[in-house]
This record gives sequence, C-alpha cells and structure tokens, in this order.
Amino acid sequence: MYRLILKMAWKNSFIRLSRTLLVIVMIAVSMSMMLGIQGIYDGMVNNMVDKNRRSDSGDISIFAKDYRINRDLIYRVKNAREIKDEIQKMDKVEAAVLRLRADGLLSTAGKSSFASIVGIDLQEEERFGKFSEFLKDGSIDFQKQGAIIGIELAKTLKVRVGSKVIFSTQDALGEINSIALYIRAIVQTTNIALDNGTIFIDIGQLHKFLGTVSTEATQIAVKSKDEKLYGELKTKYSNLDVKSFLELQPMIKQMQDLMVIFNSVTFFIVMSVVFVGIFGVMYVSILDRIREFGIMLSVGMHYKYIRLQIFFEALFVGLIGYLSGAVLGAVILIYLKNQGIDLSSFSDALEMWGYESTIHGTIKVSYFTTTFASIITASLFSILIPLRKIKKLNPIEVIKADK
Repeated sequence: MYRLILKMAWKNSFIRLSRTLLVIVMIAVSMSMMLGIQGIYDGMVNNMVDKNRRSDSGDISIFAKDYRINRDLIYRVKNAREIKDEIQKMDKVEAAVLRLRADGLLSTAGKSSFASIVGIDLQEEERFGKFSEFLKDGSIDFQKQGAIIGIELAKTLKVRVGSKVIFSTQDALGEINSIALYIRAIVQTTNIALDNGTIFIDIGQLHKFLGTVSTEATQIAVKSKDEKLYGELKTKYSNLDVKSFLELQPMIKQMQDLMVIFNSVTFFIVMSVVFVGIFGVMYVSILDRIREFGIMLSVGMHYKYIRLQIFFEALFVGLIGYLSGAVLGAVILIYLKNQGIDLSSFSDALEMWGYESTIHGTIKVSYFTTTFASIITASLFSILIPLRKIKKLNPIEVIKADK
C-alpha cells in the first residue's frame, strides 16, 4: 500500500511539469543566493578577525594592570620575556610575541599627528602573523633607523618610502625624547587603529630610546586555537590583565552579532518565498484534483492515505529543490572562497571599516543543514491548509458538482 502511495505521489508531483519545475527553480535560485550571501557576510567578518588577530591582539593578550586605562609606560610588564617563554612552552600555544608601545607625536617638516610607536621583532611577528603580507610599499626592513608606517598615517603626514619623520614622547624616566626615523615600508593591516596611527620600529631600538630593558614589554600577544587557554592564563597570571580577542575588540563582536541578524533576516525572507511557492503549487494542484480525492474518499480510501500521498508530493518537490539549490550554492560558495568579490570601487569605504577591497566567502556545513531543515519544514507546513480542505470534503457533493 505504502509503495503504491509513494509511486502515486512521485507521479503526481510532476503531473503539471512546468509548474513543478518553476517551483524547483525558485527554491534552487533562492537557496543558492542565500548561501552566497551568508558566505560573503561571514567572509567579511572572518577577514577582519584574521587581520586583527595577526597584526595586534592575537587570541589572547596580556598587559600590566591599569595599562589599558592609562596607556602609560610605567604600567609595563617587567618580567615579560620570562612570561612569554613560559607561555611558549605550553602545548596549546602556537606563537607568542612581545611588543613595546608608547604614545607621542609623529612629525615631518610640515605636518604632525598623534601616533603610537610600537617596537616589534620582525622575525617573531612573521611567525606570529605573517607581518610581511601587510606590505603595501617598500620593503620590511629596520636597518639604519628604519621604520614601518600604517597606510592612513602615511597619507595624513603625506610621507612615502624614504621620508624622514621625528617621533617625540616621554621615556621611562619621564623625560621628553625624540628619535629620527626613515620610512622603509608602508603597511595596510586593515586594523583601523594600526593603519591610522602607528609606526613600527625594532623593539631593541625602542628599548634604548625609551630607557627600558629587553625583558620588559607593554603587551604579550598569544596565538592559540584552544579556548581553554584563556582561562588557564587568567588564573596563572592573576596579577596581570589577561584579555581575550573579543574583549579587546568589542566592535568585532558587534559586527559578528550584526551579521547574525543580517543572515537571520535573509534566511527568513528566502524561506517565506519558498513557503509561498510550494504552498501555491500544492494548493492549486489539490484544487485541480479535488474530484479525484472525492472519488478516492467515496470508494473507501482512508483520509490518512491521501494525507500521506500529499505529504510525499510536497516532500519530493522540496527535496529536489533543495538538492538543486545545494549544488548551485556550493558552486557559488567555492567560487567566492577562491576568487572572492572585487569591490575595489568601494575600497576607500571598506578600508575605513577595516575590510579588504576583495571579499572572500566562507563555506560552512551549517549553511546546508539549516537550509535543509528549513526547506523541508516549509514544504510540510505548506500542505496544512490544502489538507484541511480535503478533510472537510463531502465526496458525493464534489462528484455531483463536477459532473
């Protein structure tokens, strides 16, 4: 009996071939577009997260207590190198770097701007976040008072590779000191704070300039995919200020929340369209066959078998639409992941918000599983009203009326 119902449902699903194909195409196109939008939204956020992790905070950063509030050199970690060596020995840690930062004034002959000078070890930064990938112009080199400047700060001061700049700040003893630097490279990290107001020099040179020692630092950045490490470091170094990536980057947390809302709204709209499409086809299909159902009821076929047949009809249409959409969506996502979307026409606006001009999408299994559940649910809900109409059917009146 059930085999017969399945066979009838399959044939009836395509009894109006053009109408059914139209719904399948609608589901496939809507679903693939939705998958593409989800991939791009997530890709935008992931790109920003990746660049901020690699260029600045890592997954966890450790500061001296009160440093992030006062940003004063007196709040530096005195035994930073010892702590970094301890952390690097942990199995869960991929890399750790020391950074020394001071705020001051960066000047040229004609312009000046408030900026931060950050001392880094280029080799360690390369292992930590592939620093050389941020290069826009020049070469990554600190030879002969060399410095690397953020791209927006370079625009503000109108400097280029080879230009001379003067950085002035208070050293560890509270004295105002200045250092002459020569721009060797311009970098674009898409980290707004770094690009807009940071100049990098060798950490050893900065220690000499500020009167600090090589065992000290203002930041210890740690790279690790193990989420439990944050709790362990927070307990182990309770006398320091241990912060996770999202605690240091609340704007990115807001961006992630915003993208979840965008994805949810897009998802709801697409599923509503799918629901209306399947509902329309099933409702019209049942109206077209109302006499057929009347006869089936009048010859003694139980309502539950008719209900099962219609259930399978909706399921077949939904499944074929989903499979078509999954294949098309996968092709779109693979293209977006490998080639990306070139938005260079809006590069200024995108860079201002920390995005690259070419956005690469992401692929997640959850895109397909949630869509599958939603399309099947929408397919099944779409037959509730048509089933109700059949249940209230008076078989004799229907047969007489259609004669």
